Amino acid sequence: MPKAAPFEEHTDRYERWFEEHDDAYRSELAALRRILPTTGYGLEIGVGSGRFAAPLGMRVGIDPAEGMLERARERGIDVVRGVAEHLPFEDDAFDAALIVTTICFVDDVARTLAEADRVLDPSGSLVIGYVDEDSPVGRIYQEHKAQNPFYRDATFVSTADLVAALEAAGFTEFEFVQTIYDPPDEVDGLEPIEEGYGDGSFVGIEASR
Repeated sequence: MPKAAPFEEHTDRYERWFEEHDDAYRSELAALRRILPTTGYGLEIGVGSGRFAAPLGMRVGIDPAEGMLERARERGIDVVRGVAEHLPFEDDAFDAALIVTTICFVDDVARTLAEADRVLDPSGSLVIGYVDEDSPVGRIYQEHKAQNPFYRDATFVSTADLVAALEAAGFTEFEFVQTIYDPPDEVDGLEPIEEGYGDGSFVGIEASR
């Protein structure tokens, strides 16, 4: 079952996080802009409230939490209720697909990536943004996940495991960016954005075939 209940029950708390951690949020957006295509028809899988889809130009979003979809709709996103493992879209329908801080909540990573591959044009790109489980922030989140309604049932992923899953889904070319070097509560101003991974806690991968 999709882990939607906390997002239905705590939508306002979810929104407040971005307001209270604006510098961390803007740093993540800036990192994703480095690797996300600037043209074409885009889909965000796990769109949430549209906090990433709207500023990054994704026109369509899918999510299982209706409360989140209402917020995304208000931000101008064409929304569909559904889950990542069963996307209700035709083959080759999108030029770009975006998955941000969602891969840790899906029930089946392999199925999610296969569906993203299916709905992408053969020349399209899949961009995934996530907190690396091996990073300082990833370890903090895992240590305190029992106290967090969002992360309580999350399964964090490492970059190595995610790349292996992407390769199994047919993706062969990768570009990496990283940011967030301090806990989000301590971020003051935009964090540096660097190529690669292993230092920053928030990692972005652009994957193509």
